Amino acid sequence: MHPMTPAPYRVRSRRPDRADTVTLTLGPLEGPCPPFLPGQFTMIYAPGVGEIPVSISGRARAGGYLQTIRAVGAVSGALCRTRPGDVVGVRGPYGTAWDVPAAAGLDVVVAAGGLGLAALRPVVRELVAHGSRYGRISVIVGTHTPATLIYPAELARWREACGIDVQVTVDHPDRAWKGPVGLVTRLIDQIVFDPRRTFAFVCGPEAMMRATAARLVRRGVPARRVALSVERNMKCGVGRCGHCQLGPLLTCLDGPVLSYERAAGLLAVEEL
Repeated sequence: MHPMTPAPYRVRSRRPDRADTVTLTLGPLEGPCPPFLPGQFTMIYAPGVGEIPVSISGRARAGGYLQTIRAVGAVSGALCRTRPGDVVGVRGPYGTAWDVPAAAGLDVVVAAGGLGLAALRPVVRELVAHGSRYGRISVIVGTHTPATLIYPAELARWREACGIDVQVTVDHPDRAWKGPVGLVTRLIDQIVFDPRRTFAFVCGPEAMMRATAARLVRRGVPARRVALSVERNMKCGVGRCGHCQLGPLLTCLDGPVLSYERAAGLLAVEEL
């Protein structure tokens, strides 16, 4: 198949996560579902509307991809309106992956901002499945309001059943909120880890990633062990169109996962 030709995938299930966000289970109509690594993405095509990159948020039990999508434009809105039985197009998976094995024997910090938790969910699931390989595991999440938090039940399960230090902060609390208020960077000082022996995975808005990575490095975490997911305006996914060029990199090929050591200078240039 030509690399720009999407394969047909059926929407097997649709779960609303919040008012503007759904998680779709997508399964191929032809052949097996290609394997993926945590951190990779697919290009999803809404027939007659267009195509967007979406991080893979997990593997379905019966095979296929879990993809969490927020309605922010024409394509994402059309995908969020699909129903079980509908057919969409999928290309991929593409891109570099979170190097979870590199964190073996170290403390692990997973820092997510907003929908960035979707791209980090496979990382946490891997950490949960093989917890004895790692030191202390902390998951810190920042979200706009309590109502915009995704996967709240899974976060609670990681905390209560898996022994992971899970902390959530919100920008704008409601009357029922009893947790921290403020930026996710504030939680870095609330968790316990040995900076010299820590690996961090960070995903969210670029401003959040820049601030979080810088705070971790100031705490003593080596920049080479702080991984970020950088997704700059990806259009084709295969390095042909050049839309996602970031300095010498094409983020669809060289990313989206990059070390802070490599990405720090590049992220200083704001996306237009």
